[in-house]
Amino acid sequence: MSTNSLMIRDFPQDERPRERFIQNGPQSLSNHELIAILLRTGTKDESVLQLSNRLLTNFEGLRLLKDATLEEMTEIKGIGQAKAIQILAAVEIGRRITNLNYTDRYVIRSPEDGANYVMHDMRFLTQEHFVCLYLNTKNQVLHKQTIFIGSLNASIVHPREVFREALKRSAASIIAIHNHPSGSPEPSKEDIEVTKRLVECGKMIGIDILDHLIIGENKFVSLKEKGYL
Repeated sequence: MSTNSLMIRDFPQDERPRERFIQNGPQSLSNHELIAILLRTGTKDESVLQLSNRLLTNFEGLRLLKDATLEEMTEIKGIGQAKAIQILAAVEIGRRITNLNYTDRYVIRSPEDGANYVMHDMRFLTQEHFVCLYLNTKNQVLHKQTIFIGSLNASIVHPREVFREALKRSAASIIAIHNHPSGSPEPSKEDIEVTKRLVECGKMIGIDILDHLIIGENKFVSLKEKGYL
């Protein structure tokens, strides 16, 4: 097969960066293979992998590529404005991730802090949303995830879904939250059953359920304060 103007899909299965990305993760790919995924196509004279390798060579690797301008990128044969923008956008995302200031994360020190974090988004919802806040050891919010939408039921809100995200985020603890569209945050029997089940599962795997908050019309109830945790 000629390598001229090959797209990634034209390569044999075991040589396709995308397939290897899926099977083995991004860490298994070389720098030029990752860039080839962004470029998608080569030129009439060279494959996309050859083009990405030449791009890296031109900038002597990632260290100089991260500071490349649009003009410098488009001076390279085979790199038009669209391809250059794709690469530079990926570089900028990487830069922003690196510069994230984790000291600015929202800290939850009380049930009020947790309720304030979600009240604006959850108080007017017309369906029940079961949401989890995943916290680090400093009680900073790592991630907010909607686990389930619909009437709360212990058989539907499965601990597996709650704790899968906690393990993925390396969370130290969780605050469970759901809303009552009726506006009254008073806990139901099902709310209490779900809470106890999550607390028991959390103890087994070492991830604490710090609280279960029920959001009503600009008011809330903490099941921890009610004595159910």
